Amino acid sequence: MTEPTADRPWLGAYPAGVPADIHVAQYPSLVHLLEESFQKNAPRTAYSFMGKDVSFAQTDSLSQAFAAYLQGLGLVKGDRVAIMMPNVPQYPAAVAGILRAGFVVVNVNPLYTPRELEHQLKDSGAKVIVIIENFASTLEQCIANTPVKHVVLAAMGDLLGLLKGAIVNYVVRNVKKMVPTFSLPQAVRFNDAIAKGTRGTLKRPEIGPEDVAVLQYTGGTTGVSKGAVLLHRNVIANVLQSEAWNDPVMKQVPASEQPTSVCALPLYHIFAFTVNMMLGMRTGGKVILIPNPRDLPAVLKELSKHTFHNFPAVNTLFNGLANHPDFNTVNWKNLKVSVGGGMAVQGAVAKLWLEKTGCPICEGYGLSETSPSASCNPVTNTEFTATIGVPLPNTFMKCLDDEGNEVPQGQAGEIAIKGPQVMAGYWQRPDETAKVMTPDGYFKSGDVGVMDERGYFRIVDRKKDMVLVSGFNVYPNEVEDVVAQLPGVMECAVVGVPDDKSGEAVKLVIVKKDAALTEAQVRDFCKSNLTGYKQPKVVEFRTELPKTPVGKILRRELRDKK
Repeated sequence: MTEPTADRPWLGAYPAGVPADIHVAQYPSLVHLLEESFQKNAPRTAYSFMGKDVSFAQTDSLSQAFAAYLQGLGLVKGDRVAIMMPNVPQYPAAVAGILRAGFVVVNVNPLYTPRELEHQLKDSGAKVIVIIENFASTLEQCIANTPVKHVVLAAMGDLLGLLKGAIVNYVVRNVKKMVPTFSLPQAVRFNDAIAKGTRGTLKRPEIGPEDVAVLQYTGGTTGVSKGAVLLHRNVIANVLQSEAWNDPVMKQVPASEQPTSVCALPLYHIFAFTVNMMLGMRTGGKVILIPNPRDLPAVLKELSKHTFHNFPAVNTLFNGLANHPDFNTVNWKNLKVSVGGGMAVQGAVAKLWLEKTGCPICEGYGLSETSPSASCNPVTNTEFTATIGVPLPNTFMKCLDDEGNEVPQGQAGEIAIKGPQVMAGYWQRPDETAKVMTPDGYFKSGDVGVMDERGYFRIVDRKKDMVLVSGFNVYPNEVEDVVAQLPGVMECAVVGVPDDKSGEAVKLVIVKKDAALTEAQVRDFCKSNLTGYKQPKVVEFRTELPKTPVGKILRRELRDKK
């Protein structure tokens, strides 16, 4: 164990072999990391998608051709290129191509509305967009109002070979009708762009650690969506921190097995971008690409074909899979790391997952602004801690009061994070950057947390999600965690609603697992487990909860719908 120090009490919780600090500057840029991996792992499978394996060598040649194609469009170093696709193998090839050409990746949520897409393309100043045809009609509706001059149009079957690709594209377009009619006359097909780039030459730009690698737009839950500026060194640091953190259990993977991760989170989300795609590149691992994690039978059918070791996911996905009748068609016995992030992991879900897989969920924590991982539970833990764990190597965290002073241990305050993974700021918004960065270089997360004597942090909630009942603070996560333990509850969410007497009251929304569950049973259970002011005044049953594509529950939508 690493010896704790006064400013890092959490080091005592580190598993043997995980250092307090690692050398995070071992690559000048992500391009150096990618190219090292392409050479070292050329024959190995980099991505597995719909039964087709794409090797590191193929990803290398695809990305090199794509980089040459982009340079041929007359872009200059630092220009932004947007990607709007689900988890298909064109995604990582495009990312590597954009970076190798000296440009900046702008990750775009493929489920955006035209209004949201227009904002992001205008804000980022993207001149090119790589988009899958399924969402091309969205782009058509707003492209005239954006700086986009070039469109590269991908299709699901592009990289599946001639026959299989043609069949998949036919089914997607004509049977499942997943491609609404669109007109983008200037668009170039992905495979044509690759063919053109293959005939061109890649000019290798000078790329260093301070160059911008990614604009990662925040979900906009705090207002307008802002681009977190992630430098090459930010993402590299987080890849190496994540590797060091997982190492105590990943080194148990037999040498005869290629380390394999499940990528069910969307690659446009920074969690999957860093801990699936980039970490897979660093470790020479195989990444199983899941294009639609909401289709649980398809996810389980795909996983039943693979041996895999690493599964980052959100609470809702762990919960949905663990409760699915096909769960046991998958061999879970090789799973070494299940990392929960993006939202709070509930104790009931963690308990069920451990029972069913033998692999505990290690809850982690991070944000777009921290590339994303800032803290995580030790991967050697077997007990669910109901915390976000301890800060990763090279990372400092503390809790601040409203004046920016550090609060005593055990007292709630806004979590602030300092480390090599923290963004350079918000894209072209110095005013917004100034609001979240402290003079001593800490990023203020907007999350309220508490640190215990061992250095473990627990989130009590987002500042604005807190419900104030007659002057008492009610943290939705706490109420949700309690209600999730009630048999018959599949999912639940808590929000504050206006109340004449108490200012705000607690509203509880439940999706039933058992149709026989009644409001009276819920109220009795809450009465037994929660003090008076934390008990819900309003109990509502629904068939589903509104969620982001990543599976985060949209509390504001529940709040807006009375």
